This record gives sequence, structure tokens and C-alpha cells, in this order.
Amino acid sequence: MSDTSMTVSPTATHSTTSAVNSPARVLFASLVGTTIEFFDFYVYATAAVIVFPHLFFPSADPTSAMLQSFATFSIAFFARPFGAVVFGHFGDKVGRKATLVAALMTMGVSTVAIGLLPTYATIGVWAPLLLALCRFGQGLGLGGEWGGAVLLATENAPPGKRTWYAMFPQLGAPIGFILSAGTFLVLGETLSNEDFLAWGWRLPFILSVLLVVIGLYVRLKITETPEFQKAIDKHERVQVPITQILKSHKRSLMLGTFVALATFVLFYLMTVFALSWGTAKLGYSREQFLVIQMTGVVFFGLMIPVSGILSDRYGRRLMLVLTTIGIGIFGIFMGPMLAGGLAGAFACSIIGLGLMGMTYGPIGAALAAPFPTSVRYTGASMTFNLASIFGASLAPYIATWLATTYSLNYVGYYLAAAAVITLVCLLLSSEDEVSG
Repeated sequence: MSDTSMTVSPTATHSTTSAVNSPARVLFASLVGTTIEFFDFYVYATAAVIVFPHLFFPSADPTSAMLQSFATFSIAFFARPFGAVVFGHFGDKVGRKATLVAALMTMGVSTVAIGLLPTYATIGVWAPLLLALCRFGQGLGLGGEWGGAVLLATENAPPGKRTWYAMFPQLGAPIGFILSAGTFLVLGETLSNEDFLAWGWRLPFILSVLLVVIGLYVRLKITETPEFQKAIDKHERVQVPITQILKSHKRSLMLGTFVALATFVLFYLMTVFALSWGTAKLGYSREQFLVIQMTGVVFFGLMIPVSGILSDRYGRRLMLVLTTIGIGIFGIFMGPMLAGGLAGAFACSIIGLGLMGMTYGPIGAALAAPFPTSVRYTGASMTFNLASIFGASLAPYIATWLATTYSLNYVGYYLAAAAVITLVCLLLSSEDEVSG
């Protein structure tokens, strides 16, 4: 052990480890938490397109209001690495279970608070400032959630099934998106536009408290992961995990960040940017384009288990390389497809989000693989959330600027460039660094 090791009295005895989590309980606990977290995250993403520009950033120029809304959207991505460090620190020292409960609470409180905020018309400039603060809280929560959920699954996985287990928390992304988009779709169909903007948009944020209660109930029923319990018993926990990461695992941190780059760029172009551009520039109603996106997200969800099975059979690195090449090719044709009428928009959504499922399935296990148990929560979380800064935080903003300044085709070229960077980093990574 390095000199950063600390001796921890084994307060947890082997009797603690006798209560073994069942596979169903582990997988459901990892899935339900990420579903709730991503539901909360996507509720904001949808509102950032269809609500916040009108209520929190009033402007004579709709494009300016949209860009300001996207700027607050990006705040969460800059908050996520802080969440990864804070929650990762306690996840690697105290335990996965307690930290996951705290991350879920942070996200839940922030989301409900957004639903209760007064608008610009009521309190002026304080409205967007409070919105930004709540968005920061969402980022903190999600920054701590993802890594812990993946470790909850993988550290309970039998040999040869790590990618399959790690795939379950990844399913929270499409399920959370479908729940979010479906909620806004129902509200759009049942409320007038005036009622929706007056109070209806608040309901998804406030009602998320019910999902949080379910998530907390499930999470409190699980026990600590076997691998982390072994680290406790062997006194392998480190004093400051982030210091150990920066000292001994910089290569894994850097390569992993850009291995996930194309994944983030692809998803936020296909969801936030596409919804904004489709409704503002391509003539679709909000309800029409949500249906287009929900269709694509179904394929997103279907491809995640497919990629998990193929990755365990043929290797995560090979699956990620092939999918990244597919993303680059898709980027070349993305603009014409999206602007190619209803059939083109459906095809763009299905192909783009299908590729998203193929890359998202194995990425969780791949990013966790290079790090030892004692710093794995921090390492995996930092890698994933640094990738979110480079790949997702400004993606809708950059894409809107490219499409407005040049043309929609340049948004696809932006995606293709991200795929090239990811491919280079994958080729620089060894099989052991990705597959563990």
C-alpha cells in the first residue's frame, strides 16, 4: 500500500458480510436510483427548451433566451466532477450504500426546489440565479450517483458478467428519459399552453419526490458490496482517494475522459439540441418531436442489453471501437437526416439513439475497470463526469451556434470530430485498461 493508506478499525465484522445481496435486489437498486436521477436531470433538460426561456430568461430575441437557458443547463455538468470528488471520497471511505443514499437525496431536494421557484416576473433576476443554484445541486447529486450505481452492480457481479451487471444502471438513462418526455407529453396534451406555462410545468419537478421515496426505500434495504467489504477488512481504504487518483492513475483518468466523449456529445445532440432545433426551426410541435425522441429512446434502451451481452462475449474495447466508428459515420449524415422531413427525423432519432445504446451499455464497466477497489468510486465518477464537461455541458450551445452560423450539417461534423477523438483514445488504451 502507498503511504496514503490509513488504518481503519474493522467496525464491520464478517457477520456484516453474511447478509448477501440477491442479484435481483442489487440490479433493481442500481437501476431505480439512476432512473430517478436521470428523470430529474432530463426534466430540467426538456424544461430548458420549452419553459425556462419564456419564464426565467424573457428576451425579445428567442435565440438569445434559448442560449441563456442552455447556459444554466450546462452548470450541472461543471458541478458533476465536484459531486464525483465529494461523494466519491465518502464512497471509497465510508461505503457505497450510504453515499448512494446521500447522492439521491441531494438530487431529489434540488429537483423539487426547481418546481417551487418563482419566475422572473415575480422576483426578477433572482429567479435565474436560484434556478442556476438548483441546477448546480442536480449536478452534484448526479455526479455522485452514477459511479456508485455502477459499482453497486459490478462489485456484486459474478465472474464474466461485469458488463452485463454494469448495463443495468445504464438503463436508467433511457427509462428516465421516457418518463420525463412522457410526462411533458401528457401535460401538453391535457393542459392549455397558458396553464402549462402558468403551473403545469412544475408538476414533473414536484412529483419527483415520490420517485425519490421509492429509491430511498430500495437503497436502504441493500448491504455493502462484497469487494468494498473486503477492502474494509484488509484495511485498504485510503485517506484521500482523489490524491491517489491524481498520483497513480492519471493516464486512466485522462484516457477514460475522452473515451466517453463521443457518448456524451451524441446523446445531448440527439435530445436537447434536436428538440430545440426541431421545434424552433423545423416546424415540429413540442408533442410531435417528443414522440420522435421517445421512439428513438426505445431503441436506446433496447441496444443497452445487446451491447452488454456482446461486450462480455467479444470484449468491451472491440464493441466501443466499432460503435465509435459508427457514430462518426452517422455524424456525416446527421444534418440531412434531421432536416429530411418526418421520416428523416424518425430515422435520425432511431439510428442516433440506437448507437447511443451500443456505446452506453459497456461504458460504465469500461470506465470503472482501470481503478482498484480502494479508489474506484472516485476514479470512475471523476472519469465519467469530466467527460460530461467536455462532451455534454456545452454541446447544445455549440450545436445551436454551429447550426445558426453555418448550417445543420456542421452539427454532424462536430459529432464526427468527437468520435475521432474517442476512437484515438480507445486505440491508445490497452485491453486491460478497458476490460479490466
